[in-house]
Amino acid sequence: MEQKNNVLGIELGSTRIKGVIIDCDYKVIASGSFAWENKLLDGIWTYDMEQVFEGIRACYSDLRRNFEKKFGEKLRTFGAIGISGMMHGYIALDKDDNLLVPFRTWRNTITGEASAELSALFGKNIPQRWSIAHLARAMMLGEEHLPYLCRLTTLSGYIHSKLTGKNVLGICEASGMFPIDSVTHDYYASDCEKFDALAKKMGYDFKIKELLPMVLCAGEDAGYLTEKGAKFLDESGQLESGIPFAPPEGDGGTGMVSTNSLRVGIGNVSAGTSDFALVVVDHELNPHEEIDMVTTPSGAPVAMVHCNNCTSDINAWARLFGDFLRAMGKEYTDDELYSTLFGAALVGDADCGGLMAYNYESGEHIMGVSEGRPLFMRRPDAELTLGNFMRTHLYSALASLRVGLNILIDEEKVRIDKIYAHGGFFRVPEVGQRILSAVVSAPVSVMETADSGGPYGMALLAAYRLNGGDESLEEHLERRVFSSVPTITLMAEKTDIDGFGKFLSSYIAALETEKTAIKSFV
Repeated sequence: MEQKNNVLGIELGSTRIKGVIIDCDYKVIASGSFAWENKLLDGIWTYDMEQVFEGIRACYSDLRRNFEKKFGEKLRTFGAIGISGMMHGYIALDKDDNLLVPFRTWRNTITGEASAELSALFGKNIPQRWSIAHLARAMMLGEEHLPYLCRLTTLSGYIHSKLTGKNVLGICEASGMFPIDSVTHDYYASDCEKFDALAKKMGYDFKIKELLPMVLCAGEDAGYLTEKGAKFLDESGQLESGIPFAPPEGDGGTGMVSTNSLRVGIGNVSAGTSDFALVVVDHELNPHEEIDMVTTPSGAPVAMVHCNNCTSDINAWARLFGDFLRAMGKEYTDDELYSTLFGAALVGDADCGGLMAYNYESGEHIMGVSEGRPLFMRRPDAELTLGNFMRTHLYSALASLRVGLNILIDEEKVRIDKIYAHGGFFRVPEVGQRILSAVVSAPVSVMETADSGGPYGMALLAAYRLNGGDESLEEHLERRVFSSVPTITLMAEKTDIDGFGKFLSSYIAALETEKTAIKSFV
């Protein structure tokens, strides 16, 4: 095998670090993974950085073993590599690249005051999970690490710098650190000036442009694997240095790429630990707290609805059902368990029969909820069946997303011609797809490649860095990658669409119950 024809994509996701190798035909030929979970430390959702390092090495080692077992040769090199990760958050580093505070992930909803002040200052919505909101909060609190702050980055940018020595970031991921101008493909100069003035007023003399990574678009030179980086990633010592890198991205960008959702009017929904919808737009939107403005990996404007909670509560209930099966002496696989539970949802009542659930393990900004209290309840006359129970939890996982989409569709008149779906919510064929179709009242398509998800999207960006030539990213994907990929499209029945509409009305009306639980159940 000519290994330089292959490319590697690695994504550090919320519950799993996964790497895939694709060949010159854009087919996945090997993969590896490492499972992990975030933790709540002193009120902050975080991952220990040593576990980050351990995890990415374990993921690569698993991938290397699988490749060598399959092909009978040592894995030495690639044509290109790309790193992606869970979007945004706060990684603050000193002059020696040491972490100043524990990694603050996208899941934290602690920056409300800072987010509101920056939104007013810039005249743009600055979501709580954005890096600049975390920095502003630290400034408001006078945090002790700020005098030593030399650079800010995200998880993918940090790992990329460990491997290449370059402090750069793909434009889609960068647009979740600080507002991006889709014309100049850089941070808004006027907003940089406004932030610098705010920092000076608060007693800080740093310049925000000097703290942030350099912005790169898809296909641009993001550096090469150093000898130190090769040893960092591959503990076997086999990996050669000098491999070119694609700009590091976030899971929002890789989701758009892996579903070929880069044209105006095309949307994609990623549903896993969190869920979010991304729709490429052709006009400037009014500021909305519920809508983020980001970009595609090539710099086009994108409207984003992001929710912090999706499948975590479903997974917790699935574990409970699994415990019951084990107590009964029953053997099962995870695929059998999830197929049975998800399949039951399709026979439940369209409106869930009087059951209600809130899946908030952490705060949910779209719904005005600052903390999480997973909650299930029912009316006394409800039909408590497995089908209704599971449909309730599948609806609940996507309900907040629909609230945000209502603003995008009804108020901003954004056109959505197609929706592509990917992520763990769709692990059982057709079920999650039909539920999402009922939620968005539109056809939903799932590609054959959807299960490879973010790391596949990052591998495609690495392939574009290697083979893109004079083609745009959109042309490259459509002509070379997705022209013949099998796709299944499903549309929900009207009864299911109407049933979800009734559920959502009850969901919004009963939200005060969730807020009361946060106050009283401590």
